[in-house]
Order: sequence, then C-alpha cells, then structure tokens
Amino acid sequence: MLEIKNLRKNFENGTEALRGVNIKINKGEFVSILGPSGSGKTTLLRSINGLESIESGAIFFNNKKIDKNYLPEVQKKTGMIFQEFNLVNNLSTINNVLSGLLNSSSKFLSMFYLFTREQKLEALQSLETVNLLNKAYNRADELSGGQRQRVGIARAIIKKPLLLLADEPVASLDPKASNLIMSLLKKINKEFNITIICNLHQIDLATRYSDRIVALLDGAIMLDKLTQSFSKENFNQIYK
Repeated sequence: MLEIKNLRKNFENGTEALRGVNIKINKGEFVSILGPSGSGKTTLLRSINGLESIESGAIFFNNKKIDKNYLPEVQKKTGMIFQEFNLVNNLSTINNVLSGLLNSSSKFLSMFYLFTREQKLEALQSLETVNLLNKAYNRADELSGGQRQRVGIARAIIKKPLLLLADEPVASLDPKASNLIMSLLKKINKEFNITIICNLHQIDLATRYSDRIVALLDGAIMLDKLTQSFSKENFNQIYK
C-alpha cells in the first residue's frame, strides 16, 4: 500500500525534520504515529500527501514511486484530516463536506458549489457515517469542536480514499469527544478497508484503536511495534 524509503527533510533553518525514515504500511492497517512535539510527525504526513517537499528518499503508493506526475492521482486517493478542522465557518455542513470533491469536480461548477444531485447524496451519506446527518444544513460555526472534526472526517471520506491521513485529529478535544472521533476512524478503517495513519500524542488512544504504533524522535523512527506488544517501557522510551 505505502512504503517510505530513507526519507529525509531539512528546513531552511537547518532543522533535520526527517532523518532517514523507513516504514512500510499494508492495506487496511490502522497505524498511529507517536512522538513529542517537533519529532517530525506532521512533516511525515505532509510529505506523503505532497504538501511538503522532500530532500531525498522515496515514497511508494501502491508499488509506484510518487513523483510530480503521479502525485495528483495519489492526492485524489488520499484523504486528509487536520487538527484545526479547516472548515469554512459561513458555509453549511454539507457544503463543507462537498468541498472535499473540489479537485475531482468541474472547476467552474465547484467554484459556485454547483454540485450534482448524486454528489449531494454522497455528502449526506458521509455525514450519516459520522452521525451528523441532522446537522447537514447548519452553518459550521454552529457546531461543537467534536462535531466540526466529524465534518472534517466526512469531507475526507466523500472522495472514497484508499488512504486517510489524520494529523492530531483530537488534539483540541476533550476525552469524550476524542474517543468518539477515534472510534469513528476505527469504524471507517474496518467497514471501508481504508488504510489510516494517525498522528497522536495520547498513548491510551493509540493502544485502544490502532493495529500498530510507530514512534518518532528527532525525525527518526525509534520504535515500530504491533499494538498488542506495546509496553510501559515503550511508553518511557517515547516520552522520557
């Protein structure tokens, strides 16, 4: 599904954000990426989706190396969930979900949110998946933080991705909302066989919902284990 080989990324200030990262993720896996702030988690996800350029190394999607020609196809097959939700406050919930189709619809029609009846039905189905059908025509700024993140998930899955990248999706949420978001991601992972890579700080959520845990420290992988074999000692290794 996804293979990363010797990935390196340096920022202009000289910071080594990624230092020779190697990881292989299989179809249908739910992988949590742990690590302290500044460990390279966000840079890794953004590199996969082409939002960050890489210094060296290679990323393979479905056994094909991602280059500038292949990247648009990869982006169409990849959904992204952001920490800050990235919703348009004065748009309705359903139109925020439909914005996930902007790259695959007519530029002229999507500019004015003139989507087809079929696309609108798909948006409603996505909202039903995240239990927000009753909020379809509310403005985004009328929703709670947890509801806004569920809209973000619906927006990501409307394009029927093969891969879902979630960058700290519960960082600003309370424990109850966090568990709801993670359970929805797990449901989507299992029901639709979508591969998920999720950046987290909370080890309890990672061990509860993911199949595998990868830990980054200073831009390098320090641990890669199946969740069932993750131990307290591993926790101490990551967060000293």
